[in-house]
Amino acid sequence: MDNSSLKITMVIPSYWSRDSNVGWKEGDAVYDHPTPLDSKGTLARAIESIDILKDKDFQLVVIAVATAENIERQVEKKVSDILKSTSLDVEVFLFGSSHLRLIHDLLVREGKKACNAHLILHGYSNIRNLCMFIPHILGSDVAVLIDDDEVFEDQDFMSKAKEFIGRNIDGQRVHAVAGYYLQPGGGYHVKKPFQDWMKYWDQYEKMNEAFDKIIGQGPRLKMTPLVFGGNMVIHRNMFSVVPFDANVTRGEDIDFLMNAKMFGFSFFLDNQLSIKHLPPLKNHPVWMQLRADIYRFVYDRAKIESQKDIMGMTRVRPEDFDPYPGCFLKRDLEEKIEKSCRLLSKEYLVQGDKQGSEEALRNIILARSDAVPKFDSFERLCMLQKHWKDLMEYVGKSKVRSRIQKIVKG
Repeated sequence: MDNSSLKITMVIPSYWSRDSNVGWKEGDAVYDHPTPLDSKGTLARAIESIDILKDKDFQLVVIAVATAENIERQVEKKVSDILKSTSLDVEVFLFGSSHLRLIHDLLVREGKKACNAHLILHGYSNIRNLCMFIPHILGSDVAVLIDDDEVFEDQDFMSKAKEFIGRNIDGQRVHAVAGYYLQPGGGYHVKKPFQDWMKYWDQYEKMNEAFDKIIGQGPRLKMTPLVFGGNMVIHRNMFSVVPFDANVTRGEDIDFLMNAKMFGFSFFLDNQLSIKHLPPLKNHPVWMQLRADIYRFVYDRAKIESQKDIMGMTRVRPEDFDPYPGCFLKRDLEEKIEKSCRLLSKEYLVQGDKQGSEEALRNIILARSDAVPKFDSFERLCMLQKHWKDLMEYVGKSKVRSRIQKIVKG
C-alpha cells in the first residue's frame, strides 16, 4: 500500500480566554492554559515550526476556541491575525464559532437539527471531535491532531505519520497511531518533584514506567495503553466511526483509546513519532488537578465495569491499560484516592492553607458521589457512537459535504 497519496488534514485547536486583567469569570469554560486575548500565546510558534517539515503535502486547520461566548468574535480575529502573520507553504483554514453556526443552520434546514448536539465548540472531547469532523468534510483520509503548545523538531514527522497508517502490520490493520511528547528539558519522562501525598497516587511514576515500555523499547510500532491527544494520527475508517466521549472532561485522549478498543479498532504507538511539548505553567491548585483526575478515572472505570457483550464489540479490562492508566482503573481506586487526599490535606495544613486542606478532603466525598456517573456510561457510549457514525455517514454524502466544505474553506 502506497501511503504517499493519502490526503491529510492537520488540525490544531487553539484556546483563548478574556484579557489577563479580566481573568476567568463564572460560567467560562475551563481549560488547562488558555491564552489571554492580550497575550501573544504559543500558536504562532507552533505554526512557524511547520516550516521545518520536509513533507508539506497537507491542509492545516486551526480551530479558534473561546472560553466564553461573548469573546468568540475577538478570538476568531486574534487567530485570523496570527495566521495572516505567518507564512507557510501549506493551505490553511481558520475554523471558529461563526463557521460552526453556519453549519448548525444548514443542518437545521436539512432537518438534521439533532446532529448539532455532536458538533460543539466547547469542552476538550467536543473539540477533538471537530478535529475529526473537519478532515472528514474536507475529504481527507487521515487526521493529524496537534496542539498549539507544541513545536515540530523532526523534519520527517509527516513522512513518519503517514508510514504505517491504514496498513496491515503483522496481520493487524493500523487504524490510528500515537506519537509522544518530548519534554521541555529533553527526553520523554515526566519530571515532577515527588511529594509525600504522591506515595499512594503514583501517577507520574506509572506514566514513566509505561513510557519506558512503549517508547524506550522496540519494536518501533506497538500496541499501547496510553496515547497523547496532541500527537495523534487517525485514519478515516476509525474517525468516521468512533467519537471522543463528550462526558469526559479530562483525559479525553486515553478515553478515546479505550473507546477505539471497545469498537474493535487498533491503536499503536510509534516510538519515532515525537513532537516537542512546551506548555505554559498550570495555575490550578494541586487539589483541583487531582480532582479532575479523580473524575476521569472514576468515569472510565465505570465504563469498563458496565460493559455488556455486544456483537462486534470487544471487552476491555483495566489490565489492558497497565501500567498506566490501568493502575487507576481497578477496585482499589477509592483507597488510593482516600489515602492520597488525606496526605495532601495534611500538607496543606502544614502550609497554613485551610481551604486547600478542606478541598483535598472533599475530593474523597466527591469520588464516591458526584464523580460517579448517574447513567450507564457504556450504554451512553454505544448511543453516542451510533449517532456519531450516522452523522459522519450523512455529512459524507457529496451534496451535503460540498456545502459544509464551502463553509469550512470560507
